[in-house]
Amino acid sequence: MKDILSENLRNVAVVGHGQSGKTSLVSALLYNTKMVSRLGKVDQGNTVTDFDEEEIARKISIQASLAYAYKDKVKINLLDTPGFANFIWESMVALRAVETGLMVVSAQEGVQVQTERIFDGLAEANRPLLFFVNKMSKELVDFDKVFDGLVDAFGKNVVAMQVPIGQGPEFSGLVDILEMKAWQFGADDKGESKEIPIPDSLKDEVGLRREALLEKVAENDEKLMDKYLAEGNLSPEELRAGLRGAMLQRNAFPVLLGDALANRGVQPLLDFVISFAPSPLDVAPATDRNGAPLKADRTASFAGLVFKTISDPFTGKISLIRVFSGAFKPDSFYFNANKEVEERVAGLFLLQGKTQEPAGEVQPGDIVAVTKLKETQTGDTLSTKADKIMLPAISFPVPSISFAIEPKARADEGKISTALQRIMEEDPTIKMLRDPQTKELVLSGNGQLHIEMVVNKLKRKYGVDVSMKHPKIAYRETVLGKSDVEKKYKKQSGGRGQYGHVLIRMEPLPRGGDFEFVNSLVGMSVPRNFVPAIEKGIVESKNTGVLAGYPVVDFKVELYDGSHHEVDSSDMAFKMASSMAFKMAMKAAKPTILEPVVKVEVVIPEEFMGEINGNLSGRRGRIQGMEIKGKNHVVKAAVPMSEMLDFEPTLTSITGGRGSYFMEFSHYEEVPGHLQKKIIDEAVKEGRVKEEEE
Repeated sequence: MKDILSENLRNVAVVGHGQSGKTSLVSALLYNTKMVSRLGKVDQGNTVTDFDEEEIARKISIQASLAYAYKDKVKINLLDTPGFANFIWESMVALRAVETGLMVVSAQEGVQVQTERIFDGLAEANRPLLFFVNKMSKELVDFDKVFDGLVDAFGKNVVAMQVPIGQGPEFSGLVDILEMKAWQFGADDKGESKEIPIPDSLKDEVGLRREALLEKVAENDEKLMDKYLAEGNLSPEELRAGLRGAMLQRNAFPVLLGDALANRGVQPLLDFVISFAPSPLDVAPATDRNGAPLKADRTASFAGLVFKTISDPFTGKISLIRVFSGAFKPDSFYFNANKEVEERVAGLFLLQGKTQEPAGEVQPGDIVAVTKLKETQTGDTLSTKADKIMLPAISFPVPSISFAIEPKARADEGKISTALQRIMEEDPTIKMLRDPQTKELVLSGNGQLHIEMVVNKLKRKYGVDVSMKHPKIAYRETVLGKSDVEKKYKKQSGGRGQYGHVLIRMEPLPRGGDFEFVNSLVGMSVPRNFVPAIEKGIVESKNTGVLAGYPVVDFKVELYDGSHHEVDSSDMAFKMASSMAFKMAMKAAKPTILEPVVKVEVVIPEEFMGEINGNLSGRRGRIQGMEIKGKNHVVKAAVPMSEMLDFEPTLTSITGGRGSYFMEFSHYEEVPGHLQKKIIDEAVKEGRVKEEEE
């Protein structure tokens, strides 16, 4: 590893909407810095940062990947991030590890849904931002239209740094507005170019763009503004320093352009990042959970954040760590304050995609990989036992969709939990639970594609083939009325017989009341030693209701009389009697079915409010409130869980992917009568209850 000072580090998250060309751009940046010997291409499956088999097959990024490049004594750490909605949380988490966001925008598509979402994430994280308008060699592109779209979406701080020479297949060069130089690209993809005079046809446009740049830089600094108003110009040094300051304060979002796949405009972008993207020393220091600053100084106390975990069945667990303060040394012990455990750090590695290169001591501000940490997970802080520093927690999205999964082979039942634990180590947004009522293994995530990826990974990486289906709804049964029943269990078949006799009353409890057993026996008609068996018979029976076989809740049973036989009575006889009495009492007490209701919050642009409200109402939902959240509106509703299973694709279709939602359990409510029959018929079909028990 080369010795790199913190001031010579550039940490950049390459972000943007899916298929805008982020991975191709990272490949071109690595190629131009001679970190790789060929220009990797997504279609050929040979890029450095899309190395997962699923990514290669689908030709999309599904996880953030780390790469690095060296140029002019500067090290650039590049985080190539996903751009599809199901995986956009990886982009948001990556922002915790960098100083700069490099937003890739397709010249064909312009501003898209995730462009807006990630811009908001960058604003919230207060990260400097530059745009790269990619795919300028494609058919029917219009740089001016894309630029105007950026201004419309993100404001007047968007400022052009370059003007294209030709567009589409005629894209042959660019004019650098900062340096007032024009460059013509070579005919191949080597990334070479030569200086040419600024074309006459572009001089007016370049002049206007130059004036806009000067004004944007000047308005960020009072001294520069005074000089610009007095002289109408700024020196090259003043312009460069002013632009650097405006970027740092998010008062300027520079726009560069090119075509990553053709390796055009990539070298100027690389030079721009080195010159204008801030180093870890240029930005305000990170703070711990108590608000104390963590200086990017090698002599300070060590603090590093684990912002990503990669789990592999062969190489084990790899933790990606951003060092915020102090020097990170191999062959040392560090303390995980989140888990309150000490971890041994054997070696430190640089990651070039999936390739590991040994690293020595790592300076503050750098990003490095560590293997085989035992307890440490994504979001944890490593520090020293003396300091016990904890960085602010990483916020992960709440899962929005769930599916039931089951192994296709019985032999895999024991392996599935272990494999899912490994997957959850690298993807904290995946949740797994075993539903105690339905007995199903339920997997929750950020969307159907997300769950499908996990299912594919189970098979490909861990050899566990599973089927995937919508989970069963955890219905409940209860009673609405009161009943009073008597049941005598009597059996004589030679030898000692069986005798148990109980009289019970049943009545409903308020929602959430679960179950109550009351012993009101007077005298010794039923000996007290049989009461636990009577209660046990009811407790076991309430797990299977009389309508559809679902657990029974919110009821009270009162045992008030009965009789016994001196010889034939037993715990088993009274347990059988109470179980049968329970079924009789429930049938006589107006049984009904309850369904889980969830609280739902849907975040959408205002123009979709009417359609979403109508859709939720059509799902038997009750709108409970609306509020404004930034540029979006939030709809709050209570909706039956059974109606929400296919909501995600509907929301995506209505909003074009610009909506999001989360939901959590709220309470149980009675299912409307006409729907209860469907549930009962399904229970009969599945054999959960017999036909005569409907």
